[in-house]
Amino acid sequence: MSPNRLADSASAYLGSAAHQPVAWQPWGTEAFELAQREDKPILLDIGAAWCHWCHVMDGESYEDPEVASFLQAHFVCVKVDRDERPDVDARYQRAVQALTGQGGWPLTAFLTPKGEVFFGGTYFPPDGRFGRPGFLTVLRRVADVYHRQHDQVAEQAASVRALVEAQLDESASGEVSLETLRTATDRILAAVDREFGGFGHRPKFPHPATVTFLLHRWCAEPKEGILDAIVRTLDGMAAGGIRDQVGGGFHRYSTDERWIIPHFEKMSYDNSELLKAYLDGFALFGAADHARVARETVRWVREVLSLPGGGIAASQDADVGPGDDGDYFTWTRAELEETLGPDLAELAAARFGLETLGRMEHRPARNVLYVAASIDQLARRLARPAGEIEADFDRAIELLREARGRRPAPFVDQTRYAAWNAMMASALLRGEAVLGDRWAGEHALATLRRLRAEQSAGAVVFHGAGGAAGLLEDQVHVAAAALDAFEATGDPDWLDWSAALMERAHADCWDPVGGGYFDAPAPTARGEGLLATRARPIQDSPTPSPNGVAGVVLARLAELTREPQWDERRRRLIQAFGERAADLGLFGSTYLLAVDWLLLPATHLVVTGPAADPLAAELHQLARAAFVPRRTVLRLTPELAARLPLTPPLQAMLRDPSRVAGYACTGERCLAPAQDLETWRDTLTRVRGET
Repeated sequence: MSPNRLADSASAYLGSAAHQPVAWQPWGTEAFELAQREDKPILLDIGAAWCHWCHVMDGESYEDPEVASFLQAHFVCVKVDRDERPDVDARYQRAVQALTGQGGWPLTAFLTPKGEVFFGGTYFPPDGRFGRPGFLTVLRRVADVYHRQHDQVAEQAASVRALVEAQLDESASGEVSLETLRTATDRILAAVDREFGGFGHRPKFPHPATVTFLLHRWCAEPKEGILDAIVRTLDGMAAGGIRDQVGGGFHRYSTDERWIIPHFEKMSYDNSELLKAYLDGFALFGAADHARVARETVRWVREVLSLPGGGIAASQDADVGPGDDGDYFTWTRAELEETLGPDLAELAAARFGLETLGRMEHRPARNVLYVAASIDQLARRLARPAGEIEADFDRAIELLREARGRRPAPFVDQTRYAAWNAMMASALLRGEAVLGDRWAGEHALATLRRLRAEQSAGAVVFHGAGGAAGLLEDQVHVAAAALDAFEATGDPDWLDWSAALMERAHADCWDPVGGGYFDAPAPTARGEGLLATRARPIQDSPTPSPNGVAGVVLARLAELTREPQWDERRRRLIQAFGERAADLGLFGSTYLLAVDWLLLPATHLVVTGPAADPLAAELHQLARAAFVPRRTVLRLTPELAARLPLTPPLQAMLRDPSRVAGYACTGERCLAPAQDLETWRDTLTRVRGET
């Protein structure tokens, strides 16, 4: 029999702790009532299935009978999956950060029975290592302080709560202008690593939303340094160990500034946004390497994350078992030679910098593969044609993929989280348009149909099987993906669903006083612990800011429907955070993109003609594949033209929706209609330069 209450959890992470001797409780009223009855502090452990140090701490401490016995006697223990309950994680991360200056996973927080934090940290070793106190020492001290210094504990908890309440409301009302965008761009560029790409130094996170924002700024004001920042960042990540050079897809972040040694877990949400960035970069600049990265990312999604009948798994773990640290993803020289033979192994070793910067600290014979030499450099070094080198390299990659396929693979958390599924569906729809990948488009639409089928009548999005309902990030990301599905298919049901989702978000999460959205509906009861504290988030951390996404969705709905409430709401949303806009920097990129939509004119790409017309289908595909800032795409059949209003310039130009043609209008200015593919390609290039 399970010693705790996690065995029936929908969360794979919580279920993996069901065998532990700790009397774990799931998050909920019962745990807090138990703590109050027994006057015990709460140990709150927040982690995830993909988290390496969470598994380490589980094995070292929570599976130790001595630790479990002490916890049973002195604490009520609550375990939370941060992917399942992002609302819980957001609040307790802020609390521990207020105390210690840092957060992360595992998050180890000590709470009063009312759920207020009075002490915390992240990973605690079982004994004193890494400059951290041993976990049992911490537990004894916390238990002693709680019972002997009740007044000080209450005072500390109240102080932390006040800080959290202040920090969770990230709003600051103010106006925005083009100068806001320029100042924000300058601050972002000041953080660019001009040698290796990316932003800041070690550890280095991808920041795909910042790349997207800079792509828009490059089109509007091609300022010196923007293009270099985009290209160096995309090229640096593509060549680094943060990208899985064999299997495709991206690991979560790099521990070094050169993108070489990653934390090996792969997150759906990172890969969806990076996929979009590479697709947009390729659509705008045409670099073949960026298209290759995108194709290999889509392949990894298809092979590892895609679920039958539609849906996207949440993550792929970093490790297979204890003592592992990315061994599935890394290689020894002997493994290369055994798999490839001496000649191909020599080429692969030169290409991937074997036994140099990619050596793993825990096992120096193992190497992270990264691009240490380009194909052209190898061709010159080996005095061989570049085409031959590339063909040999492609064959080596396939052999390595096959060999890796015979290894025990890290766990894949197949939980379907609504926001992450929507983000990947959007990315796959973009991949279908840019790469011509039919599977990507089909799986994206199947994923969205499955999400739509699971909604209640009130258009409430459920985060996951065991998660909350109506979270802002779920509502707005699904609404955004529904708009992408509408632009891809021309089916107005997707547009209607997007509008319904945003209406529900407005009813449940809108702040009628200050504007903008709270991250969750108002608690129907008192809300356990810090959940009663409402948050208005604007930063991208770690996924795109839900208020920023909302701003873009509202802008798109305003452009597509011409209904005034969408524009009114997005203006109030932008204003609610405007005072901080220029200072948000890297973490404000999604919101800044919404500001960009507000301040600069949108472009409407409209393709008319009968639904089954092949030329219209090709014109529509080209419009979807192009990178044009602040654009909407409308496949306008005669049937849809009867119910969807158009902008005044389009209305004036469009005479017959049954005639096959492509129209491009930016603001009040329209280019001449295009009735063939070559003219339409030229139109799309011209309109991008005029935005």
